[in-house]
Amino acid sequence: MKVVIKIGGALLEDPALVERWAQCVADLSSSGAQVMAVHGGGAALTRTLAKMGKTSSFVNGLRVTDAETRDAALMVLAGLTNKKLVAALARRGVRAVGICGVDGLSFRARKRLSSDGDLGFVGDITSVDADWLAGLGARGTVPVIASIALGEDGEPYNVNADEMASACAVAMGARLLAFITDVPGVWDSQKNVIPRLTAAEVSQLKQTGVIRGGMLPKLEACERALKGGVASVRILPGSALEALASAGQNAIAGGTELVS
Repeated sequence: MKVVIKIGGALLEDPALVERWAQCVADLSSSGAQVMAVHGGGAALTRTLAKMGKTSSFVNGLRVTDAETRDAALMVLAGLTNKKLVAALARRGVRAVGICGVDGLSFRARKRLSSDGDLGFVGDITSVDADWLAGLGARGTVPVIASIALGEDGEPYNVNADEMASACAVAMGARLLAFITDVPGVWDSQKNVIPRLTAAEVSQLKQTGVIRGGMLPKLEACERALKGGVASVRILPGSALEALASAGQNAIAGGTELVS
């Protein structure tokens, strides 16, 4: 079974949760699953930019990324954040290798065009080298992938980590794509967690305005994964992280499952 796990946001700021994530990945890997991890790290990047005297600005949830910001993203995401996650896995005996999408030409991107202005070095994934990633995943190796991809112009581009995880899951033919989040799941209009959603139901909730804000791009990534053949997509709170460890044998409790 192939599993892609995306972790990011505020969860990366919690050392205890990172350790729990690492144990979950170790348990999945030891059970025979081929696991790939994708991560962001926006909070750490914002802090680093502030120390550099740069103010972060966003358009529709995407960070405006000039050349200096892009270089900082490489340093923080592909450097410090990536290696902290690799080290957490290594402490559990997992043979993890930390990369970003530039390495091995694994993830290619094109510059995102926006009607709201130039976003700079922000990209959308155009292709994934599944064979190269599969080679990394052989013999139980776990690739830990930072959300940076190589642009068509040969420049590294900052990529939304949810989009990158979705593209990775589709390319690898993953059975499960899990987004580990700091929210309980997808809420209905009464703020009750919806345990299961189909792609059609997601579209209805978007049209009625029930789903909005930061959940929108995540659900768009979920929809792309389902359309690309991923059997199950799960938005799972960090509090229920351990449920992933038995994904191959049991139904996962908690959060919201999205299916075709």
